Amino acid sequence: MAAYSLLLIAYSVLISCNEKKEEETHEEEKSSTEVALTASQYKTIGIETGFVENRNLNKVIKANGYTTVPPQNSAEVSTLIGGTVKDIFVLEGTFVNKGKVLATIQNLEVIEMQEEYHSATANIEYLQLEYNRQKTLSDENVNPRKTFQEVKAKLAAERAKAQAAKNKLEALHVSTKGSTSLVPIVAPISGYVGKISIAKGAYAQTGVSLFEVVDNSQMHLDLNVYEKDLGSISLGQVIDFVLTNQSNKSIKGKIFGINKSFSNESKTVAVHAKIESADAKGLIPGMYVSANINITNATVPALPKDAVVRNADKYFVFVEEDEHKEKSENKENHEKEIHFKAIEVIPGTTDLGFTEVKFVDEIAPNAKIVTEGAFYLLSAMKGGGEHEH
Repeated sequence: MAAYSLLLIAYSVLISCNEKKEEETHEEEKSSTEVALTASQYKTIGIETGFVENRNLNKVIKANGYTTVPPQNSAEVSTLIGGTVKDIFVLEGTFVNKGKVLATIQNLEVIEMQEEYHSATANIEYLQLEYNRQKTLSDENVNPRKTFQEVKAKLAAERAKAQAAKNKLEALHVSTKGSTSLVPIVAPISGYVGKISIAKGAYAQTGVSLFEVVDNSQMHLDLNVYEKDLGSISLGQVIDFVLTNQSNKSIKGKIFGINKSFSNESKTVAVHAKIESADAKGLIPGMYVSANINITNATVPALPKDAVVRNADKYFVFVEEDEHKEKSENKENHEKEIHFKAIEVIPGTTDLGFTEVKFVDEIAPNAKIVTEGAFYLLSAMKGGGEHEH
């Protein structure tokens, strides 16, 4: 019987210890999410509170990319015939109009093409007269029809030869008149001369880029959008972007094209946006940009962005509790403690100084939320934190 009584006492002690531990754990959890300030601290820090508001915020998708120009606004200038570089008439960065001679190369074969053309045109003149004579004789049955057909065939062959020589010379931008060995290299579009890859006296090979000409007037953006965001992207949406390595000036654009295939292993799709012409000045291809794609305006619960703070990978706001407890050691001064509790939230869109918030656990509709001084409370609660702007 005595042994049974001892067993009951031991069991009671064990239960009491477990309850105490649970109570301590609860208090510890509570203290890790709560902060208390005295009234004087409250005033010194400048704590301000407010309520969750329904705000019309602009939902955005963030994307990175770079400036570029359409294919028709960029040209790699090469030559259709090899030759020695005789003269170069432009410098890198020079603006040139379409048709401007950038350089000349020398090739003696051009003289032969001109001679072919001149010879063919001379033969055409002779054969044309012969053709007219034979046609008259053939019509009067004086000469055999065969002779007329032979002259007609020779005339057609010379005309074809002359046209071929003329086409070659025109493709090389060489006149059919006179005799020259110089071939002009002309700008196919208006724009700025980029890289020059030739030098006087060097041999210019066919198919090798000699000049680069870029027209920046139709600059646009190539943005990399992740697969998860594609469903929200559509033509005509407005974007705001800043140059990553330049000033923070915001520039506007509008989406005009969305690729239908993934660009690379990162599972992104290229989205093309036209830059407003007034803002395109000073931009060059290849500038890196950070962009916000404006999706839609939506009315959402929001708080001033300073109300939302981050600790590790979670986001919090602080709610001021209604119960103000009197601080025991300061009873003579009747100084009270104001208690705040950290409530986890999931932030959404930030726009116009406000951040969309979704509460992990439901809170009272009239809860007083700290809008100024939240970062201080987080620091006091955790001994340091990271502010989310």
